[in-house]
Amino acid sequence: MTMEWLWAALALVCVIEGLGPLLFPDRWRLYLLKISQQPSNQLRQVGGVFVVIGVVTLYYLSSH
Repeated sequence: MTMEWLWAALALVCVIEGLGPLLFPDRWRLYLLKISQQPSNQLRQVGGVFVVIGVVTLYYLSSH
């Protein structure tokens, strides 16, 4: 059962990540250009926030 949820989550990530370049390729390219110019520490902080949000959400969903 756990592996099914993992594969479903990975599939959902692929769908969500693919929507930007599929629907708005020019805006997506500009967004990536802006992101690539950000300092590494700022990118780490944003990544850390997303990881914490994801872990907390998974914990919440698994306990209900």
